[in-house]
Amino acid sequence: MNFSSHSSFGPRHSFLILISSFVIPPLAEATTPAEVSAATIKAVSFYLSKAASHGGYVYRYSADFTLREAEGIPGPDTIWIQPPGTPAVGMAMLDTYEATKDEKCLAAAIAAARCVSRTQLASGGWDYSGHFDVKGRESNNYCRKADGTAIPRTQTATREAGWHNWRRQDKKNYATYDDDVSQAATRLLVRVDHALGGKDAEIKDAADFALRTIMMTQYPAGGWSANFDDAPSFPPPVEKYPIKPANYPQDWPRKWPKDFSGCYVLNDNTHATLMSTLLLAWQLRGDAQYLAAAKRGGDFLLLAQMPDPQPAWAQQYNADMQPVWSRQFEPTAISGRESQAAMWALLKLAAATGDKKYLAPVAKAITYLRTVLLPGNKLARFYELNTNKPLYFERGPGGKGFELTYSDKNASSNYGWVWDSELDALQAAGSQIARGEPVTFPRTEKERWSSPPTDADIATILKEQAPNGSWPITDNDRGIMRDANGKKTKPAGGVLYSLDFVQNVKAMSAWLKSKGGVK
Repeated sequence: MNFSSHSSFGPRHSFLILISSFVIPPLAEATTPAEVSAATIKAVSFYLSKAASHGGYVYRYSADFTLREAEGIPGPDTIWIQPPGTPAVGMAMLDTYEATKDEKCLAAAIAAARCVSRTQLASGGWDYSGHFDVKGRESNNYCRKADGTAIPRTQTATREAGWHNWRRQDKKNYATYDDDVSQAATRLLVRVDHALGGKDAEIKDAADFALRTIMMTQYPAGGWSANFDDAPSFPPPVEKYPIKPANYPQDWPRKWPKDFSGCYVLNDNTHATLMSTLLLAWQLRGDAQYLAAAKRGGDFLLLAQMPDPQPAWAQQYNADMQPVWSRQFEPTAISGRESQAAMWALLKLAAATGDKKYLAPVAKAITYLRTVLLPGNKLARFYELNTNKPLYFERGPGGKGFELTYSDKNASSNYGWVWDSELDALQAAGSQIARGEPVTFPRTEKERWSSPPTDADIATILKEQAPNGSWPITDNDRGIMRDANGKKTKPAGGVLYSLDFVQNVKAMSAWLKSKGGVK
């Protein structure tokens, strides 16, 4: 397969849309952009006034706000950085401001950005959560005091940059790129800084420092590690991390070696979200250094694509550019999910730069991955090197540890072993880029609403919204939380999810923009 300006699709890639009398009704005529705008602003005002702690948020709340939950039970002065925590909520609020021009929504986004700024570590990044209580702040090396006062920044790096040093973590300065943590925080800061024209010194300084850190933690080949614990004054040395193409190890252990040698990490879309963050900074700031770093990230993906017979990507690589183990259920393997994220990243880079060298690796990977699809148009998370056999893990004896297996019959429930194929969408986007056509990129991870949202989507959102502006959930497992003792309970008024808030508010904001805003 290759992408060309004359790409065409046979019946396999065509869709026939039949229009019948059974159609989804459009948004009721009585619902206007002004009404959707009012509902969106109400949602933001409610969440800011009831859910915010120091301007930040966690994952879910009981409707009466007596319970808060994230990964565990956070204290009242703990906020969450990992999406859909504070940065995700703040960016949804900023979306609302951009769609409605309501100053209260901008103020809410600014409060979230300052919360993020005040939990930025001296390493330049963020941990999964942030703390505003005395004990929590003493156990972390933050850049600022809780009131925003800057702590004089000294050069914390006393050693050269690189995974050979970062893997031995300084817990007070631990920052992570895993699960889009530091990236999401950076994107919020960059977007709010842009909205304010660079006039808020605290937010601008935090954004500048975060972007500099992303570039300084980038390896010579263009990749990144999952975490780091100092703010390097120069990138990792090429002598220890040579620029070379991916290659297959002669053999690999079938049992977890308990050794994290993967200095280059694609796991959980880490690399792709770093590239997206740099592209955003370039688009909003116009500074070529961010584009150059994003392109180095793209060049790394070209190097990291495995050679035949499996021209896709692994979750993590060692300094010799060989796939390696990470956690005890993340083996040396080709990864279906991370390969799709890598391809989306390359396509977005190609669309942004006009450089079509990033298209050929995507076409080659699609051709290969079509040959290993599972029933139901699915991709395995892991394929064994050279054999293409899907890999799974079962719990070990007594429910402890994990054991590698070729069968999904007793696969453990802690991990996503199978993922939806996005190959058709990837191929369509690649062909559009090759023809020089504009591309609207679909979301690569499932969300509730389509992009762009339909009138029917908006009707559903408004119907489900409570009078106070929230979206309480009472049904099934989503209507259950844990109390302070960790015991499951079903709050009488339901559970409020930051994820639902983010998705609904972003959908309404996108719909408003598609209608030309509020007249």
